[in-house]
Amino acid sequence: MNPETTSPEQSPVETPAENYNQPEPAFGWTLYSEQINGRFAMVGFVALLMLEFFTHQDFFTWLGLR
Repeated sequence: MNPETTSPEQSPVETPAENYNQPEPAFGWTLYSEQINGRFAMVGFVALLMLEFFTHQDFFTWLGLR
């Protein structure tokens, strides 16, 4: 390392986990509930894509609606 650019007062590079302020679980429309809903939506979407890929049928046919 170059001693001219690094001084003892400088802290090491912070990781994103140190800076990330996770929202607290709470009742109602909160950032936490939006994150959880988004994550469940992503998992559900991937599950739907996998279902259609492996069965070669769309979702409505799989449900028996077509």
